[in-house]
Amino acid sequence: MRKIRVLIVDDSAVVRQTLEDILSSDPQIEVMGTAIDPYVAAERMKKEIPDVITLDIEMPRMDGLTFLKKLMKQHPVPVVICSSVADKGTDNALKALEYGAVEIITKPKVGTKKFLEESSIRLIDKVKAAAMARPKAVKLAPAIKVSPKLSADAVIPMGTLKNLSATEKICLVGASTGGTEALKVFLEAQPVNCPPIAIVQHMPEHFTKAFANRLNSICQINIKEAVDGDPLLRGQALIAPGDKHMLLKRTGNRYHVEIKDGPLVSRHRPSVDVLFRSGARYGGSNVVAAIMTGMGDDGAKGMKELHDAGAYTIAQDEASCVVFGMPQEAIKLGGAQKILSLTRIAGEVVRACG
Repeated sequence: MRKIRVLIVDDSAVVRQTLEDILSSDPQIEVMGTAIDPYVAAERMKKEIPDVITLDIEMPRMDGLTFLKKLMKQHPVPVVICSSVADKGTDNALKALEYGAVEIITKPKVGTKKFLEESSIRLIDKVKAAAMARPKAVKLAPAIKVSPKLSADAVIPMGTLKNLSATEKICLVGASTGGTEALKVFLEAQPVNCPPIAIVQHMPEHFTKAFANRLNSICQINIKEAVDGDPLLRGQALIAPGDKHMLLKRTGNRYHVEIKDGPLVSRHRPSVDVLFRSGARYGGSNVVAAIMTGMGDDGAKGMKELHDAGAYTIAQDEASCVVFGMPQEAIKLGGAQKILSLTRIAGEVVRACG
Protein backbone atom coordinates (compact mmCIF):
# COMPACT_ATOMS: atom_id res chain seq x y z
CA MET A 1 0.00 0.00 0.00
CA ARG A 2 1.47 3.33 -1.07
CA LYS A 3 2.21 5.70 1.74
CA ILE A 4 0.48 9.08 2.18
CA ARG A 5 2.95 11.68 0.92
CA VAL A 6 2.89 14.88 2.97
CA LEU A 7 4.42 18.28 2.28
CA ILE A 8 4.91 20.48 5.37
CA VAL A 9 4.73 24.24 4.81
CA ASP A 10 5.66 26.37 7.83
CA ASP A 11 8.10 29.22 8.43
CA SER A 12 9.18 27.85 11.83
CA ALA A 13 12.08 25.40 11.72
CA VAL A 14 11.04 23.98 15.09
CA VAL A 15 7.50 23.32 13.89
CA ARG A 16 8.68 21.81 10.62
CA GLN A 17 10.96 19.40 12.45
CA THR A 18 8.30 18.53 15.04
CA LEU A 19 5.67 17.83 12.40
CA GLU A 20 8.12 15.78 10.35
CA ASP A 21 9.09 13.67 13.37
CA ILE A 22 5.47 13.02 14.35
CA LEU A 23 4.23 12.17 10.86
CA SER A 24 7.27 10.05 9.99
CA SER A 25 6.63 7.91 13.06
CA ASP A 26 3.54 6.46 11.38
CA PRO A 27 4.32 3.70 8.84
CA GLN A 28 1.48 4.82 6.56
CA ILE A 29 2.83 8.37 6.15
CA GLU A 30 5.88 9.65 4.28
CA VAL A 31 7.06 13.26 4.60
CA MET A 32 8.14 14.07 1.04
CA GLY A 33 9.62 17.39 2.12
CA THR A 34 9.25 20.65 3.98
CA ALA A 35 9.01 24.26 2.81
CA ILE A 36 9.71 27.52 4.61
CA ASP A 37 6.99 29.36 2.68
CA PRO A 38 4.50 28.92 -0.21
CA TYR A 39 7.07 29.92 -2.86
CA VAL A 40 9.35 27.06 -1.86
CA ALA A 41 6.35 24.75 -1.65
CA ALA A 42 5.28 25.67 -5.18
CA GLU A 43 8.75 24.84 -6.51
CA ARG A 44 8.66 21.42 -4.82
CA MET A 45 5.22 20.73 -6.26
CA LYS A 46 6.53 21.25 -9.79
CA LYS A 47 8.42 17.99 -9.31
CA GLU A 48 5.88 16.02 -7.27
CA ILE A 49 2.31 16.63 -6.07
CA PRO A 50 1.77 15.55 -2.45
CA ASP A 51 -1.28 13.67 -1.21
CA VAL A 52 -1.71 16.09 1.71
CA ILE A 53 -0.26 19.49 2.63
CA THR A 54 0.03 20.81 6.17
CA LEU A 55 -0.09 24.59 5.93
CA ASP A 56 0.62 27.41 8.35
CA ILE A 57 -1.42 30.61 7.98
CA GLU A 58 0.96 33.46 8.85
CA MET A 59 4.19 33.25 6.85
CA PRO A 60 6.56 35.70 5.16
CA ARG A 61 6.38 36.58 1.44
CA MET A 62 2.95 34.91 1.02
CA ASP A 63 0.40 34.05 3.70
CA GLY A 64 -1.23 30.63 3.86
CA LEU A 65 -4.70 31.82 2.85
CA THR A 66 -3.44 33.37 -0.38
CA PHE A 67 -1.51 30.20 -1.19
CA LEU A 68 -4.57 28.07 -0.37
CA LYS A 69 -6.72 30.04 -2.83
CA LYS A 70 -4.13 29.68 -5.59
CA LEU A 71 -3.60 26.01 -4.81
CA MET A 72 -7.29 25.10 -5.00
CA LYS A 73 -7.57 26.68 -8.43
CA GLN A 74 -4.50 24.94 -9.89
CA HIS A 75 -3.93 21.72 -7.87
CA PRO A 76 -6.81 20.87 -5.47
CA VAL A 77 -4.73 18.98 -2.92
CA PRO A 78 -6.19 18.16 0.54
CA VAL A 79 -4.87 20.77 2.97
CA VAL A 80 -4.65 20.53 6.75
CA ILE A 81 -4.33 23.96 8.34
CA CYS A 82 -1.78 23.85 11.15
CA SER A 83 -2.22 27.09 13.05
CA SER A 84 -1.62 28.53 16.49
CA VAL A 85 -4.57 29.29 18.73
CA ALA A 86 -4.13 33.08 18.64
CA ASP A 87 -7.39 34.96 18.16
CA LYS A 88 -6.23 36.41 14.86
CA GLY A 89 -5.23 33.00 13.61
CA THR A 90 -8.56 31.53 14.65
CA ASP A 91 -10.54 33.76 12.28
CA ASN A 92 -8.09 33.09 9.47
CA ALA A 93 -8.33 29.35 9.99
CA LEU A 94 -12.10 29.45 9.71
CA LYS A 95 -11.77 31.38 6.48
CA ALA A 96 -9.43 28.64 5.28
CA LEU A 97 -12.26 26.12 5.64
CA GLU A 98 -14.32 28.24 3.28
CA TYR A 99 -11.42 28.34 0.83
CA GLY A 100 -11.21 24.54 0.73
CA ALA A 101 -9.07 23.32 3.64
CA VAL A 102 -10.11 19.85 4.83
CA GLU A 103 -9.05 20.01 8.47
CA ILE A 104 -7.78 22.35 11.19
CA ILE A 105 -5.38 21.34 13.95
CA THR A 106 -3.31 23.25 16.49
CA LYS A 107 0.42 23.40 16.14
CA PRO A 108 2.30 21.01 18.42
CA LYS A 109 3.75 22.97 21.35
CA VAL A 110 6.63 22.29 23.68
CA GLY A 111 5.04 21.21 26.95
CA THR A 112 4.00 18.19 28.92
CA LYS A 113 4.38 14.69 27.59
CA LYS A 114 0.61 14.23 27.61
CA PHE A 115 0.05 17.31 25.44
CA LEU A 116 2.63 16.19 22.89
CA GLU A 117 1.18 12.69 22.75
CA GLU A 118 -2.34 14.00 22.24
CA SER A 119 -1.12 16.40 19.55
CA SER A 120 0.59 13.50 17.78
CA ILE A 121 -2.58 11.42 17.74
CA ARG A 122 -4.65 14.29 16.38
CA LEU A 123 -2.12 15.25 13.75
CA ILE A 124 -1.72 11.73 12.36
CA ASP A 125 -5.47 11.11 12.33
CA LYS A 126 -6.23 14.46 10.63
CA VAL A 127 -3.66 13.84 7.90
CA LYS A 128 -5.10 10.37 7.25
CA ALA A 129 -8.60 11.81 7.17
CA ALA A 130 -7.50 14.44 4.66
CA ALA A 131 -5.99 11.77 2.43
CA MET A 132 -9.23 9.79 2.48
CA ALA A 133 -11.27 12.88 1.67
CA ARG A 134 -9.45 13.28 -1.65
CA PRO A 135 -11.83 12.19 -4.43
CA LYS A 136 -9.39 9.76 -6.05
CA ALA A 137 -7.36 8.82 -3.01
CA VAL A 138 -6.12 5.26 -2.60
CA LYS A 139 -8.07 3.43 0.07
CA LEU A 140 -5.94 3.26 3.18
CA ALA A 141 -5.33 0.29 5.39
CA PRO A 142 -6.84 0.47 8.88
CA ALA A 143 -4.96 2.94 11.08
CA ILE A 144 -2.59 1.48 13.62
CA LYS A 145 -3.19 2.21 17.27
CA VAL A 146 -0.74 4.83 18.47
CA SER A 147 -2.11 4.84 22.02
CA PRO A 148 -4.92 3.24 24.02
CA LYS A 149 -8.29 4.28 22.64
CA LEU A 150 -10.65 5.18 25.45
CA SER A 151 -14.42 4.80 25.35
CA ALA A 152 -17.04 7.10 26.86
CA ASP A 153 -16.59 5.14 30.12
CA ALA A 154 -13.61 7.41 30.80
CA VAL A 155 -15.94 10.42 31.17
CA ILE A 156 -19.44 9.10 31.88
CA PRO A 157 -20.02 5.51 33.02
CA MET A 158 -22.68 3.35 31.44
CA GLY A 159 -25.98 3.71 33.29
CA THR A 160 -29.71 3.25 32.92
CA LEU A 161 -32.08 5.91 31.64
CA LYS A 162 -33.04 8.33 34.39
CA ASN A 163 -36.72 7.96 35.25
CA LEU A 164 -37.72 11.59 34.85
CA SER A 165 -40.95 12.99 33.48
CA ALA A 166 -41.19 13.45 29.73
CA THR A 167 -40.25 16.77 28.22
CA GLU A 168 -39.89 18.26 24.75
CA LYS A 169 -37.72 16.69 22.09
CA ILE A 170 -34.09 17.76 21.67
CA CYS A 171 -31.53 17.20 18.92
CA LEU A 172 -27.96 15.94 19.39
CA VAL A 173 -25.48 16.10 16.49
CA GLY A 174 -21.95 14.77 15.97
CA ALA A 175 -19.56 15.53 13.10
CA SER A 176 -15.87 15.61 12.19
CA THR A 177 -14.05 15.80 8.83
CA GLY A 178 -16.21 17.87 6.49
CA GLY A 179 -18.50 18.75 9.36
CA THR A 180 -17.95 22.49 9.26
CA GLU A 181 -19.70 22.72 5.90
CA ALA A 182 -22.23 20.00 6.75
CA LEU A 183 -23.27 21.84 9.91
CA LYS A 184 -23.62 25.06 7.93
CA VAL A 185 -26.09 23.34 5.60
CA PHE A 186 -27.93 21.72 8.53
CA LEU A 187 -28.20 24.87 10.65
CA GLU A 188 -29.09 27.24 7.80
CA ALA A 189 -32.12 25.02 7.13
CA GLN A 190 -33.42 25.20 10.72
CA PRO A 191 -36.56 27.31 11.33
CA VAL A 192 -36.52 30.05 13.98
CA ASN A 193 -38.46 27.83 16.41
CA CYS A 194 -36.34 24.72 15.83
CA PRO A 195 -35.89 22.17 18.63
CA PRO A 196 -32.99 22.68 21.04
CA ILE A 197 -29.75 21.48 19.44
CA ALA A 198 -26.43 20.39 20.99
CA ILE A 199 -23.48 19.75 18.66
CA VAL A 200 -20.05 18.16 18.93
CA GLN A 201 -17.78 19.07 16.02
CA HIS A 202 -14.18 17.88 16.29
CA MET A 203 -12.28 21.16 16.42
CA PRO A 204 -9.40 22.53 18.53
CA GLU A 205 -9.67 24.87 21.49
CA HIS A 206 -10.46 28.52 20.60
CA PHE A 207 -11.64 27.66 17.08
CA THR A 208 -15.14 26.64 18.16
CA LYS A 209 -16.12 30.08 19.46
CA ALA A 210 -15.25 31.78 16.17
CA PHE A 211 -16.94 28.94 14.28
CA ALA A 212 -20.13 29.37 16.32
CA ASN A 213 -20.07 33.15 15.87
CA ARG A 214 -19.71 32.80 12.13
CA LEU A 215 -22.64 30.38 11.90
CA ASN A 216 -24.68 32.68 14.13
CA SER A 217 -24.13 35.54 11.68
CA ILE A 218 -25.55 33.59 8.71
CA CYS A 219 -28.30 31.44 10.26
CA GLN A 220 -31.72 32.55 11.47
CA ILE A 221 -31.41 30.64 14.74
CA ASN A 222 -29.11 31.54 17.65
CA ILE A 223 -25.80 29.64 17.69
CA LYS A 224 -23.16 29.90 20.40
CA GLU A 225 -20.23 28.07 21.92
CA ALA A 226 -21.59 26.23 24.93
CA VAL A 227 -20.78 27.31 28.49
CA ASP A 228 -21.18 25.01 31.47
CA GLY A 229 -24.80 25.13 32.64
CA ASP A 230 -26.25 26.59 29.42
CA PRO A 231 -29.91 25.59 29.01
CA LEU A 232 -31.09 23.96 25.79
CA LEU A 233 -33.65 26.31 24.26
CA ARG A 234 -35.84 26.27 21.18
CA GLY A 235 -34.37 28.26 18.32
CA GLN A 236 -30.81 27.77 19.60
CA ALA A 237 -27.85 25.49 18.91
CA LEU A 238 -24.97 24.96 21.34
CA ILE A 239 -21.56 23.91 20.01
CA ALA A 240 -19.18 22.09 22.35
CA PRO A 241 -16.02 24.11 23.08
CA GLY A 242 -12.79 22.72 21.66
CA ASP A 243 -10.75 20.55 24.04
CA LYS A 244 -13.73 20.08 26.40
CA HIS A 245 -16.34 17.34 26.60
CA MET A 246 -20.01 18.32 26.51
CA LEU A 247 -22.70 16.24 28.25
CA LEU A 248 -26.46 16.50 28.29
CA LYS A 249 -28.03 16.83 31.73
CA ARG A 250 -31.60 17.26 32.92
CA THR A 251 -33.23 18.77 36.00
CA GLY A 252 -36.93 18.07 36.06
CA ASN A 253 -38.27 18.95 32.63
CA ARG A 254 -35.37 21.20 31.70
CA TYR A 255 -32.25 20.22 29.81
CA HIS A 256 -28.85 21.87 30.14
CA VAL A 257 -25.27 21.01 29.21
CA GLU A 258 -22.27 20.22 31.36
CA ILE A 259 -18.82 21.19 30.08
CA LYS A 260 -15.97 19.25 31.62
CA ASP A 261 -12.38 18.13 31.20
CA GLY A 262 -11.38 14.53 30.74
CA PRO A 263 -9.20 12.23 28.65
CA LEU A 264 -9.52 11.81 24.91
CA VAL A 265 -12.48 9.55 24.12
CA SER A 266 -12.35 7.71 20.81
CA ARG A 267 -9.26 9.90 20.28
CA HIS A 268 -11.25 13.11 20.58
CA ARG A 269 -12.12 15.86 23.03
CA PRO A 270 -14.91 16.83 22.65
CA SER A 271 -16.22 13.38 21.85
CA VAL A 272 -19.49 12.53 20.13
CA ASP A 273 -19.66 9.29 22.11
CA VAL A 274 -19.68 11.26 25.37
CA LEU A 275 -22.52 13.54 24.22
CA PHE A 276 -24.55 10.65 22.84
CA ARG A 277 -24.12 8.48 25.94
CA SER A 278 -25.28 11.33 28.16
CA GLY A 279 -28.23 11.72 25.80
CA ALA A 280 -29.10 8.05 26.19
CA ARG A 281 -29.04 8.39 29.97
CA TYR A 282 -30.84 11.70 30.42
CA GLY A 283 -32.93 11.97 27.26
CA GLY A 284 -33.79 8.54 25.90
CA SER A 285 -36.85 8.70 23.66
CA ASN A 286 -36.87 12.51 23.87
CA VAL A 287 -33.70 12.64 21.74
CA VAL A 288 -33.38 12.90 17.98
CA ALA A 289 -29.73 12.35 17.04
CA ALA A 290 -27.77 12.77 13.82
CA ILE A 291 -24.25 11.60 13.02
CA MET A 292 -22.57 13.28 10.08
CA THR A 293 -19.43 13.13 7.95
CA GLY A 294 -16.17 12.24 9.69
CA MET A 295 -13.28 9.82 9.85
CA GLY A 296 -13.13 7.12 12.50
CA ASP A 297 -15.86 5.74 14.73
CA ASP A 298 -16.48 8.42 17.37
CA GLY A 299 -20.21 8.52 18.02
CA ALA A 300 -20.99 5.06 16.63
CA LYS A 301 -21.27 3.31 20.00
CA GLY A 302 -23.03 6.31 21.50
CA MET A 303 -25.62 6.29 18.71
CA LYS A 304 -26.29 2.59 19.33
CA GLU A 305 -26.84 3.40 23.02
CA LEU A 306 -29.24 6.19 22.03
CA HIS A 307 -31.08 3.84 19.68
CA ASP A 308 -31.42 1.22 22.41
CA ALA A 309 -32.71 3.90 24.81
CA GLY A 310 -35.55 4.78 22.43
CA ALA A 311 -34.06 7.78 20.63
CA TYR A 312 -34.67 8.46 16.94
CA THR A 313 -31.33 8.21 15.14
CA ILE A 314 -30.18 9.46 11.73
CA ALA A 315 -26.94 8.85 9.80
CA GLN A 316 -25.74 10.92 6.86
CA ASP A 317 -25.50 8.88 3.66
CA GLU A 318 -22.24 8.04 1.91
CA ALA A 319 -22.91 10.11 -1.20
CA SER A 320 -23.15 13.40 0.71
CA CYS A 321 -20.28 12.72 3.18
CA VAL A 322 -16.74 14.00 2.77
CA VAL A 323 -15.65 10.92 4.74
CA PHE A 324 -18.19 8.16 5.42
CA GLY A 325 -16.37 6.82 8.49
CA MET A 326 -18.47 7.84 11.50
CA PRO A 327 -21.91 7.34 9.91
CA GLN A 328 -20.81 4.03 8.40
CA GLU A 329 -19.66 2.69 11.77
CA ALA A 330 -22.94 3.75 13.40
CA ILE A 331 -24.87 1.97 10.65
CA LYS A 332 -22.76 -1.19 11.04
CA LEU A 333 -23.55 -1.31 14.77
CA GLY A 334 -27.27 -1.02 14.06
CA GLY A 335 -27.53 2.38 15.70
CA ALA A 336 -29.05 4.34 12.79
CA GLN A 337 -32.76 4.10 12.06
CA LYS A 338 -32.61 6.44 9.05
CA ILE A 339 -29.90 7.06 6.45
CA LEU A 340 -30.41 10.39 4.72
CA SER A 341 -28.58 12.83 2.47
CA LEU A 342 -27.26 15.95 4.17
CA THR A 343 -29.91 18.22 2.68
CA ARG A 344 -32.71 16.07 4.15
CA ILE A 345 -31.44 15.76 7.72
CA ALA A 346 -32.61 19.16 8.98
CA GLY A 347 -36.16 18.61 7.78
CA GLU A 348 -36.29 15.13 9.28
CA VAL A 349 -35.04 16.43 12.64
CA VAL A 350 -37.75 19.10 12.73
CA ARG A 351 -40.40 16.56 11.72
CA ALA A 352 -39.27 14.00 14.30
CA CYS A 353 -39.18 16.62 17.05
CA GLY A 354 -42.73 17.63 16.23
